[in-house]
Amino acid sequence: MIRMLKAMLAAVLVTGLAAAPAMAADSTLKKVKDLGKLSCGVNTGIAGFSAPDDKGNWSGLDVDVCKAVAAAVFKDASQVKYVPLTAKERFTALQSGEIDLLSRNTTWTMSRDTSAGLTFTGITYFDGQGFMVNKELGVKSAKELSEASICVQTGTTTELNVADYFRQNGMNYKPVVFEKLPETIAAYNAGRCDVFTSDASQLYSVRLTLGKPDDHIVLPEVISKEPLGPAVRQGDPQWANIVRWVFFALVNAEELGITSKNLDEMTKSENPEIRRLLGQEGDYGVGIGLENDWAYQAIKAVGNYGEMFSRNVGAESRLKISRGQNALWRDGGLQYAPPIR
Repeated sequence: MIRMLKAMLAAVLVTGLAAAPAMAADSTLKKVKDLGKLSCGVNTGIAGFSAPDDKGNWSGLDVDVCKAVAAAVFKDASQVKYVPLTAKERFTALQSGEIDLLSRNTTWTMSRDTSAGLTFTGITYFDGQGFMVNKELGVKSAKELSEASICVQTGTTTELNVADYFRQNGMNYKPVVFEKLPETIAAYNAGRCDVFTSDASQLYSVRLTLGKPDDHIVLPEVISKEPLGPAVRQGDPQWANIVRWVFFALVNAEELGITSKNLDEMTKSENPEIRRLLGQEGDYGVGIGLENDWAYQAIKAVGNYGEMFSRNVGAESRLKISRGQNALWRDGGLQYAPPIR
């Protein structure tokens, strides 16, 4: 009898433990479905990543992540409410439930992933701190910047990174510091310093706002690691899995040669990897609470990762950023997604 009671108690405990995550996991997905909209936090405006046009239509690499998730959930990429957030506001907005997803050029760090209540779901853009100079300076490498004056925002990791870089390379420089980013950019544009330093992606975006963008170049050196990606609230593993695997699907689609243009043709493929990805084989949508065509819908909405990159920040965009670290692993880059199987 005692043995039977112990077995029953163990069964109850196991069932309870299994049920608890499931209940938590359903919360964000249920909320999003009930409201009929995905609330997505984005930057207030940075070209190539998230910026509205004069009609209020949002576009950019980070925006496409929002659209892809909405398409996977609703089969409609337009079911997104974009919430523009400053760097100071972004984490509070996510933690408070004001937004369901943060897709806003945010660096994945240990403290943010552990003590800030966030769960990062992938790296959509491998970035790092760089330097921009006027072509008239005649500089082609950061190693040639000894004795240069550098505009930098004070109280940031950017300021520390540049100090470390020059010290490590035995060079001297003159820091020209400002409290706010717009002031830093304005000083560089006015010629008060030789160099402007920030995340490389931001340098390319800022370059477009300068009086004569073609007069400025971004040097090739990257002096820090800034892995940018979407984040969700901790404690909701199903929602984290949805956002994570939607992005992985876009990367896998590029690797498999699936594009927004050949998508329907690819559904007839006999390749088992393609069939699983596009919902023609298996029940992989069930595990994340979606229908089996979730990846098909995401790719249909925004294309594969390569299409997203090219359109927003790459060859087809005004920024003309090379793939570099953001190329697929097989092409010498760092983009690599686990398989769907």
